[in-house]
Amino acid sequence: MDNSNKTDSYLTFKLGPESFAGHVKNVQNILEYREVTKVPDTPSYMKGVINLRGNVLPVVDLKEKLGMELCPYTSNTCILVMNIYMEEDIVNVGAIVDHVMQVKEITPQEVLPYPSISNKYKSEIIPGVFKVNDEFVMILNLDKIFSNLETSIFKEK
Repeated sequence: MDNSNKTDSYLTFKLGPESFAGHVKNVQNILEYREVTKVPDTPSYMKGVINLRGNVLPVVDLKEKLGMELCPYTSNTCILVMNIYMEEDIVNVGAIVDHVMQVKEITPQEVLPYPSISNKYKSEIIPGVFKVNDEFVMILNLDKIFSNLETSIFKEK
């Protein structure tokens, strides 16, 4: 069977000036940014929780989680409601992004490997890049961004 025409769908978004993409299988919903309720004694990137249709959704600032420079939230700031797959569990997490752009259909041939000059952590969470016009878009492995230990703060007790 020829997979050369097979495509994967990625939601593209901005974190600061950089463009990123996450596989649509991880994205459940896109919400306008809203204030979150702070939760004490959590990592700084954990901004708090929101009520999502009667459920508590933990919200993470994705830029801060990735160690990027922070900036104020704007009217374009969104919360991506994500399904994070971990072992046999699916954990729902809200990720704050600066701006959602579009869904792109990408073939495996369009994905370039992430540069090997980076450290192992980066290559695990950024398995590749693709170009849109003259701009590189970094693919995020959203399942790998949060380790088992970190997502334990999101699981219901």
